[in-house]
Amino acid sequence: MGSLITVILPVFLLIGAGYAATRFARFPEVGIDGLMRFTQNYAFPCLLFRAVSTFDIGEQFHAPLLLSYYSAALICFVLGFLAALLIFKRDLEDAVVIGFCCLFSNTLMLGLPITERAFGPDALEANFAIIAIHAPFCYTLGIAMMEVVRARGSGLNPFGIMAQIARQLARNPLVIALMLGFVVNLGGITIPLPIADAVDMMVAASVPAALFAVGGVLVQYRIEGDLRVVLMICLITLVVHPALVWGFGRYAALDVAQFRSALITAAVAPGINTYVFANLYNRAKRVAASSVLVTTSGSLLTVWLWLTILP
Repeated sequence: MGSLITVILPVFLLIGAGYAATRFARFPEVGIDGLMRFTQNYAFPCLLFRAVSTFDIGEQFHAPLLLSYYSAALICFVLGFLAALLIFKRDLEDAVVIGFCCLFSNTLMLGLPITERAFGPDALEANFAIIAIHAPFCYTLGIAMMEVVRARGSGLNPFGIMAQIARQLARNPLVIALMLGFVVNLGGITIPLPIADAVDMMVAASVPAALFAVGGVLVQYRIEGDLRVVLMICLITLVVHPALVWGFGRYAALDVAQFRSALITAAVAPGINTYVFANLYNRAKRVAASSVLVTTSGSLLTVWLWLTILP
């Protein structure tokens, strides 16, 4: 119970504050949209840039860690896709979006603050290693799969798929920040102190602003669509994904810090990017929006349960 109060509850109180301010205190939705754009396009890119530009890439990009996490994520994508297709009889395009909802964790807005509050800021290196390839991996898989199913019967254009993936990644501020961080790190470039201090100021604002914005965004969502599909997404993202990471992480003999980071990252709810992906293709948008709302609420309990059994 102590971990629920001291670690998880403050995170969800900030989310609740954003929800209450938007729902009851007339904080404008346009303000929430602006705050979300600030965190997604500026503050979190600064956070990732600083992290990647300063940590030991050879030490942190540990193959067993990444294989443990992303093997589990890939299995969850396949499970969500097949369940949507075979059990819930959704069409192929909807099934890809539903699989993407089972794949994409809210690594930044939930995974980072919960890990930091539970184990301290020095425990985040493995989080950043996972985050560094999270958007490229998930968007590459989701876009490639969607383009393949959309091209059925009309001939597959591999160059068109690669171009679509490249366009989406090139427009993603998080990916741009990561690439710049790698350039600075591998090139041994020293950032001037005033610029470094400005980046640190942006970083300090990133997590609290993002959590408040998440609460405000949830006001805009309603539980709609096929509730059975939403509950299936909850089961896969909040239970199956962390359980798989637990098994793979034990098999790979991850150290305690890596194991904790991987498990918490896997245990958090899907990110708002799942709705962005659904909106990109105009498929299963109600399911994606509902799953963000329900899983974010449900993760208050499930993340606490995973924390209680972590080493």
